[in-house]
Amino acid sequence: MNIIIDYGVGNLDSLKRACEEIDFPVVITNEIEVIEQASSIILPGVGAYEAAMNELNRLGLVDCIKSKAKSGTPILGICLGMQLLYEFSEENFGASGLGLIKGQVKRIPDIVKVPHMGWNKLNFTKQEALLKYINEGDYVYFVHSFYISSTNDELLAYSDYGVKIPAIIKSNNIYGMQFHPEKSAETGLNLLKAFKEMCLYDSISSN
Repeated sequence: MNIIIDYGVGNLDSLKRACEEIDFPVVITNEIEVIEQASSIILPGVGAYEAAMNELNRLGLVDCIKSKAKSGTPILGICLGMQLLYEFSEENFGASGLGLIKGQVKRIPDIVKVPHMGWNKLNFTKQEALLKYINEGDYVYFVHSFYISSTNDELLAYSDYGVKIPAIIKSNNIYGMQFHPEKSAETGLNLLKAFKEMCLYDSISSN
């Protein structure tokens, strides 16, 4: 079962429709018992970092997500959901994240218009299976004011917007897309297709 976590943020229906368009059936839920059985997890998100973490904590989902990550379940964070995968955000007075990946979230500097809203192109840093159906220079759709300010080996692709914006990351079974694949036309669908195939591969490999 493939899960989109519902914690009250993000346009979940459009993400679900995008997944179904590539024959990747998903269930939208915030029930711990269901998420514990998930073969893959998508963590979407828009809005404030601290409020999102507070809601995940209120629903009792933080430990569940961490446990699934530790067990090797593929997890994809989208937009704010990607930022929540990291340790800390400086937004407002600062807030701790899930800590699945080392790094911090900072505000995009005011040398450019904030929020970063609209289409921007992807620059690859390495070749990975997640990028197999897209090309360097393809455009994806961003809406955000904060970005991952430090990445290690997990950076797969970035966009330039005043600073280098980590756009796609991978750390073992943890993936992230700072943009919205469900709003990114064919490129976004192809990225979700590659994620689906990696989930299927991981499922077969674990059996």
